[in-house]
Amino acid sequence: MFEKLRQAFTAVAKAARERKISGRELDELLSEFEISLIESDVAQQVAEQLIQEVKKKLTGASIERSDDPALLVKQSFRGVLEEVFAKAGSVDLFRRIEEKKSSGEPFVILFLGINGSGKTTTVAKLAKMLKERGVSVVSAAGDTHRPGAIEQLTEHAERLGMKVVSQRYGADAAAVGRDGYLYAKAHHVDVLLIDTAGRMQTNRNLMEEMAKIVRVVTPEFK
Repeated sequence: MFEKLRQAFTAVAKAARERKISGRELDELLSEFEISLIESDVAQQVAEQLIQEVKKKLTGASIERSDDPALLVKQSFRGVLEEVFAKAGSVDLFRRIEEKKSSGEPFVILFLGINGSGKTTTVAKLAKMLKERGVSVVSAAGDTHRPGAIEQLTEHAERLGMKVVSQRYGADAAAVGRDGYLYAKAHHVDVLLIDTAGRMQTNRNLMEEMAKIVRVVTPEFK
């Protein structure tokens, strides 16, 4: 996603360098940027919010006299992103996991995202990090749609010495997640990592599936 964001910004920066930006042209430029963000798989609501915040920062700025309008836009956009991440705060994952242990239930992390965003690979990376810290981990192969998804997760898991709970392709992803939860609880595993199918907001069936998984496994993080 961040690579696509970089590409989107490169396009708008190039446009900014090629013309002097007035107030009206700023609106046009930011509109182009918003479209680029959406085409780069940024949710429309998020793209709209980012553009509005950038516009607030640029309102009243000496855009017409700027030697490098592209730099001005870049600095404003960077400032907005920094504010977004600052508001998000930070989480001590290992402390949260330790706190959950006393309940006798696994700490559940659900991986969601668009196609090709690296969910399965991230599951493996996080599992490796957790195991290196002495945290026991099991994964659930909730992507029952993409051919090879279960095998991909299993291959990662075998290298890590991690159990994978899975069913057949086409199975109910929420049921897979539930099976993973029950396995983790029965075997006193600290963390359950649930992989899922890639999905876009426009795919109603997959969005409903996502909502069902969340209802069934009630993850701590998603």
